[in-house]
Amino acid sequence: MRALYFLFLLAFVAAVGAFAYFNQQEVTVRFLEWSMPTNVALVAFAAYLLGMLSGWTVVGMLRRSWDRVVEPTRTGSYRQA
Repeated sequence: MRALYFLFLLAFVAAVGAFAYFNQQEVTVRFLEWSMPTNVALVAFAAYLLGMLSGWTVVGMLRRSWDRVVEPTRTGSYRQA
């Protein structure tokens, strides 16, 4: 199974490398009064990282919320008289 994961990782790295190689055109990124010339591959990589970070944050928030909902109370055991 590890070999299969390694092959998927290798294919992903190869695809990213090919994308970066074939997309070396320069673009200007503008935000408010700020602008910066950079290449397309760097913009795509930054967008991917920001998406991964925000997705990771949302999944973590949902997991913590779910754990709080299904977590048993910490006040002790219930005893019936």
